[in-house]
Order: sequence, then C-alpha cells, then structure tokens
Amino acid sequence: MKKIVLIYCHPYNQSFNHAVFVQLLHNLTRQHITTDVIDLYADHFNPVYDLEELRLFHDGKTHDPLVTKYLNLLKSADGIIFVTPIWWNELPSMLKGFIDKVMKEGEGLSHTVTKTGIRGELTNLKRAYVFTTSASPTFYLQLCCGNAIKKIFIKVTLKQLGIKSGIWYNLGGISNAPAAKRQAYLKKCGEMTFDFS
Repeated sequence: MKKIVLIYCHPYNQSFNHAVFVQLLHNLTRQHITTDVIDLYADHFNPVYDLEELRLFHDGKTHDPLVTKYLNLLKSADGIIFVTPIWWNELPSMLKGFIDKVMKEGEGLSHTVTKTGIRGELTNLKRAYVFTTSASPTFYLQLCCGNAIKKIFIKVTLKQLGIKSGIWYNLGGISNAPAAKRQAYLKKCGEMTFDFS
C-alpha cells in the first residue's frame, strides 16, 4: 500500500483550494492510498527563519518540532502532493518557507551539498503532483512569467531534493472562472488516478 504526504497551503477553509484539497483526500482514500496531511496554516507553521534556526541549519538540526515532524513524514512516504494557490506568479511565502526550513542539509535528511551540486536524499518520493489555482490564465504563467511552477519548482527545486518526476495541474483565471470550469477541475481531482511507482 502506497503512502503519500499531502501538503495543503491556504488559510481559508471556504476557498476553492480547500475544495480541491477535500476532493483529493476523498480520491486518495478511494484508491486506498495512505495519506499524511500537512496543513501549514492549521498547524500554525512558522515559515520564517530565526537566528537559532539558521545557526542549526548546517548541522541538519532544528529547534522547531514541526520541522522534525514534517521531514520524518517526507522520509517515510512514497510520493507527495501539493495544494496551493499561486500568488504574484509564484508560490506563497508560507510554502516557500516550508521548503526553506524543512529541507535540511545532510546525509539522511533532504539533500547533500557536493562539489558538483546538490544531491537529493528524498529519492523515496517517486513523484510529485502540484495542484494550483491562479488569477492569471495558465498560458500567461507559462509564456510570460517564466513558467516558475514547472521549470523552477518541479524541475529544479524538487529534483534537487531527489524527486525525479512531477506533474502540474492549474486552474487559471480562478477569479472569473464559471461554475462549470470549477466543477470540471474538482471532478478531475476527484477521479484521476495517481501513480507513485
């Protein structure tokens, strides 16, 4: 039985992102995929480094118990799913802070820095799925904003952590999206088959 980590990053439980999150949870349960949820806002995760956290970074240590908990969940999973809005053409600071703080340098942690670059330690995470919404149309993010989610987050950041494969789904133009378009996106989230092999 596969086990995944679902990271949810939105402060409002009446948002469309929350509806996506709920649909995905139902879908994962239907597929008998064990799911550990990281709800960054509900957990009151602090995405900001303080001096002590930064001092401990190069020793692969932390004084934030959530950082330890989250990294342990990632190290024991087969895959990862992100549910997040896109704000100002990129990831929200909460999710960026999650990457900054939780991804600890060191063997057996999330990555190792070598003379030739970064070697990912989270190779157990076979695939990432990234579900987003944006006020901008998807084509605008891809063609005019550098395609940051696919080209940077998935193909560089996640790959540096050892996650070799990632898929991005975005509902663009969310602010003016008709109900039918929203429902079609939720239907996809509720029915798609996940592959973490």
